[in-house]
Formats: sequence, structure tokens, C-alpha cells
Amino acid sequence: MNRIFFTVFLLLLTGLCKAQTLHDSSTIDVAGVKEFVEIYNAQIFVDMPGTATPASVLPAPWQPLSNFDSSKYIPNKWITKATYLKFRLANSDTITKKIYFIAGYYIRKIEILRVLPSGQLLKLKDETAFDGYQPIELPAKYEGVFIVKLFFTKRVYNSLEPTIIQAAYLNKYQVLKYFKNDGQPILGFILSGIMLMMIFFTGANYIQSKKKEFLYNCCYSLCMFGLVFLNTFLEKKGGMLSSLFHEYLDFVLLLTGTVFYIAFTRKFLDTQSNYPVLDKIFVTVEKVLFLILAWFTFIVLFTNNFALQEMVKNGMKIMVLALGIIYIGSAFKQKNKLMLYLAIGNAILIFFSLISFTIILLHYKRSNIFTDAMAYYEVGVVCELVFFLIGLTYKNRIELIEKTKDGEALKLEAEKQLYESRLTVLNAQQDERNRISADMHDDLGAGVTAIRLYSELAKKRIGKDTVPEIEKISASANELLNNMNAIIWTMSSSNDSLDNMIAYIRSYALEYFEGTGINCQIKLAEDLPHIPVSGQLRRNIYMVVKEALNNILKHSKATQVTLTLNKEDGGLSLYIHDNGTGIDFDKLRRFGNGLINMKKRMEAAQIIFTIENKNGTLIKLHRTLVRKVVHQTVHR
Repeated sequence: MNRIFFTVFLLLLTGLCKAQTLHDSSTIDVAGVKEFVEIYNAQIFVDMPGTATPASVLPAPWQPLSNFDSSKYIPNKWITKATYLKFRLANSDTITKKIYFIAGYYIRKIEILRVLPSGQLLKLKDETAFDGYQPIELPAKYEGVFIVKLFFTKRVYNSLEPTIIQAAYLNKYQVLKYFKNDGQPILGFILSGIMLMMIFFTGANYIQSKKKEFLYNCCYSLCMFGLVFLNTFLEKKGGMLSSLFHEYLDFVLLLTGTVFYIAFTRKFLDTQSNYPVLDKIFVTVEKVLFLILAWFTFIVLFTNNFALQEMVKNGMKIMVLALGIIYIGSAFKQKNKLMLYLAIGNAILIFFSLISFTIILLHYKRSNIFTDAMAYYEVGVVCELVFFLIGLTYKNRIELIEKTKDGEALKLEAEKQLYESRLTVLNAQQDERNRISADMHDDLGAGVTAIRLYSELAKKRIGKDTVPEIEKISASANELLNNMNAIIWTMSSSNDSLDNMIAYIRSYALEYFEGTGINCQIKLAEDLPHIPVSGQLRRNIYMVVKEALNNILKHSKATQVTLTLNKEDGGLSLYIHDNGTGIDFDKLRRFGNGLINMKKRMEAAQIIFTIENKNGTLIKLHRTLVRKVVHQTVHR
């Protein structure tokens, strides 16, 4: 019972389903075609001698189209021959019906002839140039025979699938046919988008850097983009543009791209200088490719020899394959990282190209993306371009590092020259300072000493009746001599050290308070650094110390003065402390401009100056030391 019920269910279900791909009658009634129907009951005649004419084709030896296996591609010997199809169409409807006829995927030209009742042939207007679809209008209650003369696009992978499509269903049919059981269009557009981004990237880099390897890579990517995009866009389409691309332009783009690829490799690796043997091979192959392009153009435009055309294509592919293998071998032999990037990309392309080439040679009928020879090649090209970009990026980074190193070297050289120039000037200044100090000591020092000596002798001769002017001359000469000695001390470069400055100030302070009733003590830390101190800095510190000691002697009424030098707070601190009456900040005018000058000198020397009352007056001078300087001087 269950079996009977199941059988009845299948019969009912079959009656509800559309069955438009087969037609049992030898006549196709377009009124009964809902969407489309494939013409299996047509007859076919291939004009192998090339002598048939429309007038002589009716009595030709027609054969049923069903005799040929539609699951396979058409034989290559048909491609350059005129192929005729004959079928009968009818329109049982009461209104005119418009349908579209398509013979197959890649048809270069179609001529449709209507057989009139008189036996004459009426040629319909050719409207297949754009996409290969030919409209046919059938009057009401019409029945007649049609003969189609067609020329295949000269390419492998072609098939004959004559189909009638209702006009209202045409757009949907084209979309379904384009994507039918095949992801190649989607893959093709994705890969085209990736290559388009690569074109923008390399083009922008060329505009910015003017490096020709980016230009050649951009041109190569552009050729491969054109190849992949046009192949995808013209997928399963007929017409003149599709035929022009598949017969000629696809190979031109492939060959031109190969030339740019070789030019890119030569420039990228600088083979002319680094690999002269490989460069000669590349140059030779470039010349051969130009000859092949000229030969192929002649074959396509001026002959009808499809076998020779395919032989040239396959020969070029084999030559490029051999070149790629030679390059890969050289790359692994040289073990150059730049070459390896290109070699890996080349190896990937060769791997996918071999799969593609094998599918072509074995004439596999494409049923899905995995049996699509072009899809494998497209994936290989994109992978190769990715590794090319990685190689370009790596080379750019290396060149940037080298450029930075060169820039740093030039900068260091310039700094060195500037340092040497400044050192020369400084040495000249030091020599001049030493000369001036020596001249002052020898000439001015001797003169001032003589004045002081003569004034003392004059005082002794006069006796008790001392002349005030002579006393002033003696005192001024003595003060001038001390000041001149201080100037000579600051100008002499041999005194440019902390040790010499401490010794000089110590000597000056002890001598200054000698016989004044003020006890002077000097306290020095044990871990003082041995650092250089410029003459200007020594003079500023000395003048401030001198002014401070002078104020103590004149105004403080102190009996004790202590000068302390400590290493603290990342620098050196000098304390001048007396036990006098302290400083009256409300009556600073008694010091005149002395305190103001002291502050200005310390600010110019980048020394922190403070003064306060602390059991007398406490003056502090502090300067921070640069660690690098301290470190160098300690280990000197």
C-alpha cells in the first residue's frame, strides 16, 4: 500500500514540475515555453571544406545535434569553420511572440536565416554583436524552419548549447547563466578588487618615490587586472568584444604583463650589475616576447589558423615557465632575500599555472570553480603580486635604513667638522688668552709693581710727613695689582678646573682676612669631582666671593667666616657664612649695587644664589652638574 501511494505521489509531483530543457517534438512551440528551452532536436552541419553557401546548405548532409556529446567541448577543428544549425519553430498563440536565441557561450558571429514557403532564405538583422543574443519575432499562428550560421570564438573551452529564451525572462536568464554552478565570477571580481588596490598602492609609491620598480610593478598589476577583470566580465558572453578579448587581447595582456614583470625583476634586483648572466637571459626573453607578439598579431589578423595560434600561446607559456624555473634556481643558489621573495611568488604562480595548463591540455569540461583553468591562474597571479609587494616593502625598508644611516653618518661628519672648527676657534681663543695674560703679567704687572715700589720708596724718603696722594697711589697700585692678577688667573686656560678655582679662592680668602681680626676657615668635601670650569665661570664665582668677603669685612662686625664647598643635590654648593650682625633686608641700599651685581653674575652662570640671616649672614651658591660630565670626569 505504501509503495502504491509513493508511486502516485511521484507522478503527481512530476506533473507539477517544469521540464523545459527537453522538448519531445521536432517543432518548438514558443507559446508553450514559459522561460527557456534548450534545442536538442536541432540538426547540425559543419562546413569543413568551407564551400557551403546559404543556397546550397539545405540539401547538405545534416546530422542530429544529439549525436554529439554536449557534456564535452566542441572539437578544435570546428572553431574556424562555419557551423549550421537547423530547427523548426512555431507560435500557436494569437499574438506575435518575441524570443531570443543563443547558440552557446562564446560565439563570434551569428546569421539567422528564415526558410520561406518558397524555399528561399530570408536573413534576419544581426543583433548579436553586443552579447550574442539574437531576437526573433514569430507572428501569430506561425510555423517555420530556421537555419543558423555561426562562427565560434577562436579559443578553447567552447560549447554548443542552442537555447530559446522568452523575452521577459532574458535578464534573469543571463544572470542565472552567468553564475550557474560556478563561483568563478565572484572569485574573479574579488581578485580584481585586490589587484586594483595593489595598482593604487604601487602607483602612489611611484609618484612619491619615482622608483621605476614601482612603475613596472604597477604596469604588470594593471595588465593582470585587465586580464582577470575582462575575463570575468565577459564570462559566458558572446559578441564582438568577447571574441576580440578571448581571441587576441587576453594573450596581449598576458604577454605585455610578462614583459613588465621581467622589467620589474631586472630593476628590483639590479640584475645588470648584480647578476649579469641572468640579466642577459631576461633581455633575450624580452626581445623574443616582442617577436612573439608581432607573430601572434599577424596570425590572428591575417590568417585563420587556430592550431598555430594555440601553438604560439602554449609555446610562450612554456618559455615563461622555463624562465621562472631558471630564476627560482638562481634565487635559491644566490640565497638573496630579495630574490627569494620574488622566487616564492614565482613558484606559487608556476604551481597554479601547471594546474591550469594541465586542465587545458586534458580538455576537462568546466563544471565548477575547481575545474576552471583560469581560476587557478588568477589565484596564482594574485599570490605572486602579494609576494612582490612584500619584497618591495622589504627593499624599501632596507633602503630607508641605509638612507637613514647615510644621513646619520653625514650628520655626524658635519657635527665632527663643526666640533673641530669650534675646537680650532676655542684653541685659538685659549692661545690668545694665554698670550694676553702672559703679556699682562710681563708688561702691565711689571709696570704696576714698579709704581707700587716707587710709592713705597717715596714714603720712606719723606719720613713721618707722609703725603696723602702718595698713600693713595700705593693703595691703588696694590689694588690694581691684585685685580690684574685675578684677571690673569681667569684668562689663563691652564686654570680651567675646579681644583685651581678652589685653590685660588682659598688663597685669596685667607690672605684677605689676614690681620683683620676675622678668623677664616675653609671646608672642602672629600669627594669633589675633577671637572673643568671655564674662565668666565671662574671669574663670575670669584667676583661674587670677593664681593661677599668685602661686605663681611666692612659691614658684618663678624669674628668668624666659614667657606664650605659640598657635593649635594646633584651638584656643588658653596656656603659663605659669618657670625656677624646679619643682613638688614629693609636697608639693602647700604650695599649699593653689590648685591644686584652678585645676583646677575650668578644668573648668567646658571648658579642659584640665595642669601639669608642664620646666626649671621649665610650666602649659598648652588649649581647642578650634568651627570654625563661628572661620569666622564670621575673616570678620566
